[in-house]
Amino acid sequence: MNKPNHYVARKPDEQGFIEYPAGEHETWRILYERQIGAVENRACPEFIRGLEILGLSADEIPQLNDITEKLRESTGWSAARVPALISFDRFFELLANRQFPVATFIRSREELDYLEEPDIFHEVFGHCPLLTNPDFAQFTETYGQLGLKASKEERVYLARLYWMTVEFGLVMTNKGLRIYGGGILSSFRETMYAMQSSDPERLSFDLMTALRTPYRIDILQPVYFIIESLSELHSLTEIDLMAKVHEAMKLGLLESKFAPKSA
Repeated sequence: MNKPNHYVARKPDEQGFIEYPAGEHETWRILYERQIGAVENRACPEFIRGLEILGLSADEIPQLNDITEKLRESTGWSAARVPALISFDRFFELLANRQFPVATFIRSREELDYLEEPDIFHEVFGHCPLLTNPDFAQFTETYGQLGLKASKEERVYLARLYWMTVEFGLVMTNKGLRIYGGGILSSFRETMYAMQSSDPERLSFDLMTALRTPYRIDILQPVYFIIESLSELHSLTEIDLMAKVHEAMKLGLLESKFAPKSA
């Protein structure tokens, strides 16, 4: 996960406060106002409740101390400041200890619609609201504990599970299909595509299929998996997930649903 990037994370003062320039607060406002409208009637109710609990607004980039205070009250989680992309070891270690990594930089105006590096908008708006939900929080913690002990080969398969759930998952609710994946919820384009386009496949979640489905990070997703409720994520923590990973490794990958990335 370590590679050079042109963003520099901002550091806090002795009280943990980060001073962002006005232009970066304005970027947050643009992203927030666009996305808050997009997720209405598209995000799962647990996400909407999480937004309310965290008290996010368009006014300014939130301070991680404030996010941590609300998360700890809800599920015992906290927001951990990281420079940008971090090692897989560090990523899993943080999750295993109920700390969600948040890079303290925000994307440029030129990359409003997409950037490879997860920024503070992706992490705080896309992911942190659902960490107020006990089922989602437990799944994420268990995932970190498994990943911390996994081999390099096992982690590749675990990464697919995270991608198909935490990042790009859909859930069926009593009001119809909704989004819970942070990679969708923090992207205007992917939000509309995931819910309205006829191009992607939308499949009922199957653990073995999710573990074996290839993905690319730089395209709109060709397939989304639908869980029946967030409690289905909690149920995954009650089985031997690593045994399923080993089974998937023996079976190998399914055929990809996208063209290979050009050099």
